[in-house]
Amino acid sequence: MEKTNALRILDKAKIPTIIHTYESDGMALDAIEVAQRLHQPIDKVYKTLIVIGASHMYYVLVINGADEIDLKKAAVHLHEKNIEMIPVSELLSVTGYVRGGCSPIGMKKNYVTFFDQKIAHMETVLVSAGRIGQQMEIEVDALIRIVQGHLADLVKAKVS
Repeated sequence: MEKTNALRILDKAKIPTIIHTYESDGMALDAIEVAQRLHQPIDKVYKTLIVIGASHMYYVLVINGADEIDLKKAAVHLHEKNIEMIPVSELLSVTGYVRGGCSPIGMKKNYVTFFDQKIAHMETVLVSAGRIGQQMEIEVDALIRIVQGHLADLVKAKVS
């Protein structure tokens, strides 16, 4: 199978990954379903979201698969009046990736990237390798470093 942009970048930087594959019939799955198919705890699976700010700048937000983005909190960290998710129809043209296969690494441009602060408590996480059906396990420090990412509180508080 041909390597994705994300995997080529990591190979060039000599950053090790473990590839995990799952059956999806080419359909985008949510992170919870991906975790189940890979027999991984959801705490370890992260999803990549693309937002656009009032300034018309794009941003990458990476959060745990079980969490929900808090757009107001994220906007504060991005110094934007407000932000919104980009339409799925624009995802490929903005990132080079499709829904369900969007990696935080290897996008068409180097967008400002924020990770939810919970990721700092993990040694390794799984993120998309840039293709539906393929996740890569990577050390958190290496992931944050390769995209020059930042940590912030990005998710809605869980209500019990």
